[in-house]
Amino acid sequence: MKIDELPGVQGVSHRLVDVGDVSLHVAEAGAGEPLVLLHGWPQHWWCWRLLIPPLARSYRVIAPDLRGFGWSDAPAGDYAKATLAADIRALLDVEGLDRVRMIGHDWGGWAAFLLALESPERIARLLALEIPPPWPQRPRPRQLASPLLASYQALLASPLGPSLLMRSQAPVRMLIRGASAHPRAWSVRELNIYAAVLQEPARASASSACYRTFLTRELVAMLRRGDRSAELTVPTLLAMGERSAIRRVLDPRPSGQLRVETVADAGHFLPEEAPTAVLRLAERWFERAT
Repeated sequence: MKIDELPGVQGVSHRLVDVGDVSLHVAEAGAGEPLVLLHGWPQHWWCWRLLIPPLARSYRVIAPDLRGFGWSDAPAGDYAKATLAADIRALLDVEGLDRVRMIGHDWGGWAAFLLALESPERIARLLALEIPPPWPQRPRPRQLASPLLASYQALLASPLGPSLLMRSQAPVRMLIRGASAHPRAWSVRELNIYAAVLQEPARASASSACYRTFLTRELVAMLRRGDRSAELTVPTLLAMGERSAIRRVLDPRPSGQLRVETVADAGHFLPEEAPTAVLRLAERWFERAT
């Protein structure tokens, strides 16, 4: 993937940063205290395009592509979420950033939670979007959506996953629209900016590995380890879309340092479905950090 092929956002610069065994693409804007934005699947840094300009008025915004996503390297591997978190910790080291504010969506939010649990001194405050924390959640009873929620993960994790992504852009378009409160709000161009990148074989394989590792190893390990909420010492705000399938099924609850809020009339993709609401949450939450 060539860095000159990526979509543009006014005021955003781009560079590649070596963090050990991978080179991460980093989008950056603004100046001031550092704020790191971590995207989820099936997206990349561009999911923050509506939030980077206003956030850059107050912060030095750093939006990397996780390994295997966007314009970062996509080596073979299991794509354990601890590896994604370690990449971000290495990025902070390379950039000389001791402590940052952080926003993470979906798998980016999961990696941010892991970083907060394992290296709490690196995160001043965390805003997690549409991802339950990495410990067992109490599911809501009689939720028929639960099998549907897991079905796409199982399909992506299967041997058919990479070929499904490489063959057509339709699956990504369908999944994004299906998880959104207002499916018709997405343009085909917006959806294809995500789908086209995942048609590249190495990135299709990375997506499959990401879900396969979660379903076959990480989920079981998480259930065995049990509740880790007492280990979370970083002040964390979790925002869930009111019409999100994750919220309907798992309904994360506040505990200890974790607060939970609901974003009205929104589905899973909060940075794009409800950027104004996310901006308000971020401004309010991060202004308390010292």
